[in-house]
Amino acid sequence: MKTIFEHPVLGEITLSKSLRARRISISVRPSGAVRLSYPHLVATRQALAFLESKVEWIEDTRRRLADKYSERPTFTAEETEAMRAAAKRTLPQRVEFFARKFGFRYGRVTIRAARSKWGSCTSENNISLSLFLMALPEHLRDYVIIHELCHTVHHNHSPKFHALADRCMGGNEKELRRELRKFSTGR
Repeated sequence: MKTIFEHPVLGEITLSKSLRARRISISVRPSGAVRLSYPHLVATRQALAFLESKVEWIEDTRRRLADKYSERPTFTAEETEAMRAAAKRTLPQRVEFFARKFGFRYGRVTIRAARSKWGSCTSENNISLSLFLMALPEHLRDYVIIHELCHTVHHNHSPKFHALADRCMGGNEKELRRELRKFSTGR
């Protein structure tokens, strides 16, 4: 159940009471939007008290994200279309290459103008890749592709998933993940 709460300092907060939530948590999006998630059995007043204790952290996080994303890349329509064409030409072949190399099986590959994530894998093992991958160095594009292929085996980010990804990436998964965080899809 989602509701909107107007905080006197932070402004609009999305409250998300969920049966799946195990604890009270706060997330801050690059846009500055804040979500307060909490378990179904936790009283809203308790969740709001937690939110109140984190106001300073939320404001600091908003400032940090604003600084980080103020330098995000912007692309003209022509650049975006050129990246789309290059992505459609090269990314499906890279998926096929790594699938054969490591023995993964996947459904179809789609290229989208996704700005919220570099890639995703559905429960049917269909892989979706952002055309903005083309703005990354090739080794990071390959990292994202291998990451998504590993999701065809483990549909989560469990230790087994990370162990598989690390094996496929020659023991460099953590370093590559850290390096990728320096880049933005422009969201």
